[in-house]
Amino acid sequence: MAVPTGPVTASTDAERAMFDFVDAYDRAYETAALEQGLSVAQACVLGRLTREIGMRELADELGCDASNITQIISRLEARDLVRRRPHPNDRRSRQIVRTDEGIALYAAFEKSFAFARSAVANLTAHEQDQLVTLLRKALDGTREPNR
Repeated sequence: MAVPTGPVTASTDAERAMFDFVDAYDRAYETAALEQGLSVAQACVLGRLTREIGMRELADELGCDASNITQIISRLEARDLVRRRPHPNDRRSRQIVRTDEGIALYAAFEKSFAFARSAVANLTAHEQDQLVTLLRKALDGTREPNR
C-alpha cells in the first residue's frame, strides 16, 4: 500500500504524530492481511461485507471505481470467500455476501490485526475518552458534505 511515511513538509508535532500513527496502523493492517493471504484491498472489502450489499453501493462506500471492486470480488470469489447472489428486486444486479470461509478468514484477520487494541491499551480510560473526543473533533472539519 503506497502511503506516505510522513508529512510532505515539516509541520507541527501533532501533524507528525498523526502521520506516524497512520503509517504504523497501515503497516500493521498490511501485515495482518498478508498473514491471512489477503491483499490490503481484499481485507478492506471483506471487512465491509457485514451485510448483503450491491457492487455499486460497495464501491461508493469505499470511494473507489466499480471496476476495482469487480476485480477484488472476482478474486475473493475464486477463493470461495464471497458469493454473488441475484438482487431480490433487480435481476440485472448482484448482491455480495461473505461465505462461511470468508467469515472465518476475516475473523482470523481481525484477531491478528491487534494494532488499535494494543495502542489503546497504553492509555488510561480517561485518556481513551479524551482521544475519542479529540479525534472526532479533528475529523469534523475534514468531512465532505453528504458523506
